[in-house]
Amino acid sequence: MKKTILLFLIPALFPLLLKGQTAQITGWQKEKHKGFTLMYTSSDSEYLPLYEMLTIQGIESVSTFFGLPFLKEATICVHPGRRSLDSTWQRDWSMPEFTSECWMVASGTAERMDMISPVRWETEACEHRFADSLKTVQLITHELVHVFHGQRNVSPDFSNTAGIDWLIEGLATYASGQCDGERMSAVKKAIAENAAPGNLDSFWKGNLKYGLSGSMVMYIDKTFGHEKLISLLPYATKAEVFSLLGTNEQELLEGWKIFMQNQK
Repeated sequence: MKKTILLFLIPALFPLLLKGQTAQITGWQKEKHKGFTLMYTSSDSEYLPLYEMLTIQGIESVSTFFGLPFLKEATICVHPGRRSLDSTWQRDWSMPEFTSECWMVASGTAERMDMISPVRWETEACEHRFADSLKTVQLITHELVHVFHGQRNVSPDFSNTAGIDWLIEGLATYASGQCDGERMSAVKKAIAENAAPGNLDSFWKGNLKYGLSGSMVMYIDKTFGHEKLISLLPYATKAEVFSLLGTNEQELLEGWKIFMQNQK
């Protein structure tokens, strides 16, 4: 389905879905689809057509970007609220005391994508609004890039990677279309003011982390080639990345700065 059609349908479907009658369901339910399974609770049963559409759009966008299919089906877990999402992350990350920050609404690994029900982002989260159709599509696509990446990485949940947070998150930012004008302008400004990080480990930090990491992946894609970018998917360390690209960290950073300064 074309993105323009999807963005039209989201606001059109939303009021219709709100009027629907929620089925009398208790506990977690599942709905099987081609390529994925939706897990949900009764509070979201009326929104399933919308979430199915968003997931399909995201899967198609990711497959188109990489020119490759997902290696296996994933489970999409739609959580009714932050407490449910936190409990999953506490278990999966073996961090029983973990409490997520308000901007955290979703995560993706090779097996599964978890997200707070998007229709509740206004009350369950900050910085995200379900009504912002484009950004909602991009955020879901971002997490599905993590699913795709995890299915090809030596560490499916990225727990055994080192020094490539910028690549993992930058790839998802770039491939999902989140490297927008606002983010790129902020990165160019930081470079012009000599405020850009001097090492890749600092890219995935601070308010500019999505723009910094996404623009670095954009630079690799445009400079070294799309096939080289795809070839990085299995790697878990910076050394492996530098070896494949035939460069080092300093050269990569200097090339990125010049590339970004030339972006309009």
